[in-house]
Amino acid sequence: MVSERAKRVKPSPTLAMDTKAKEMKSQGIDVISFGVGEPDFDTPDNIKEAAIKAIREGHTKYTPVGGVPQLKDAIAEKLLNDNGLTYKREEIIVSCGAKHTLYNIAQAILSPGDEVVIPSPYWVSYPAQVLLNDATPVFVRTHEEAGFMLDPDELEKHITGRTKAIILNYPSNPTGLGYDRAALEAIAEVAVKNDIYIISDEIYEKLLYDGAEHTSIASLSEEVKAHTIVVNGLSKSHAMTGWRIGYAAGPEDIVKAMTKIQSQSTSNPASIAQWAAIEALKGPQDFIRTMVEEFDRRRRFLVEALNAIDGIQCRMPTGAFYVFPNVSGIIGKSCGDRTIDDSSALALYLLEEARVALVPGSAFGAEGYIRISYATSMENIRKAVERIGEAVERLS
Repeated sequence: MVSERAKRVKPSPTLAMDTKAKEMKSQGIDVISFGVGEPDFDTPDNIKEAAIKAIREGHTKYTPVGGVPQLKDAIAEKLLNDNGLTYKREEIIVSCGAKHTLYNIAQAILSPGDEVVIPSPYWVSYPAQVLLNDATPVFVRTHEEAGFMLDPDELEKHITGRTKAIILNYPSNPTGLGYDRAALEAIAEVAVKNDIYIISDEIYEKLLYDGAEHTSIASLSEEVKAHTIVVNGLSKSHAMTGWRIGYAAGPEDIVKAMTKIQSQSTSNPASIAQWAAIEALKGPQDFIRTMVEEFDRRRRFLVEALNAIDGIQCRMPTGAFYVFPNVSGIIGKSCGDRTIDDSSALALYLLEEARVALVPGSAFGAEGYIRISYATSMENIRKAVERIGEAVERLS
């Protein structure tokens, strides 16, 4: 019999939708996937060559649990240059992707009965990881008209004597929206006053548009930094999803605890991927600009095309590679004996009738929305939007 802990969580809805789409594709059905958050660009050649070089030079053995010193130094240099943050090696840990990093944090800081504040919409794994560590996710609703930014007064209302942390993700998966400096300052003030951790997931920081700038909340002051655990990785910025390199920087005692936990679970991240990551951080960064320019082109087309469909309203995202359109104008409509009762019903309808895979907003704690990833070709985006439009037209 499985544990009660395992029963608390469900499989990732984004991966479940991708699996269903792949099953349909294996049957010869032409499905366009808007589901998974994975850049459709190949990892840059210089990074691949660094991995090959590492293999040839024999870097194929165990490494220190929290990462090789050279990679920790490269991360520290990146955090200083990009974010104005200074960390020692002992305050940095490298893990098997940012998701693993976040899980290590939950293992290190949470005890039964603790609470973690999670603004919604949220990335699907945040509440699951809290539940897996015998703590309670506390959701605070954010609103589209406010750019889905957390209101500090609402945050304050949801903090109790059991609150251990708040999780921030900016730019956001699923909304593609972020926080400006003033908003971060207001949230940080509440967190510091109540002496809770800020888990700052900044995995999409390099994917910004329209002149938007990223501010790490940890950079606001030394006091805020002492309360913050910064999470990042190379999956999105360098198209390295399969390499599984994520990292955290934060208070030394937390990082030490995370390292101890990692030593008993995965040990070190793949040695070869670590040496490739050094090249990713220290080598040429032109690839990121090229990727962002292409994402920007897709973003603009997709938002305009979605807004032309009756019943859909879509804000222009400022980061990441997602749009999060409001589809409340479609909910309640029907086609034959099929009624679109909610976002999950709409996602299933679009998969089966339009052959387009996307993720319902309910998976992110936001009913009445859908998430679309534009990390796919412009050709696919054009075809998919046309299919969505035709399928929506059949509803009445």
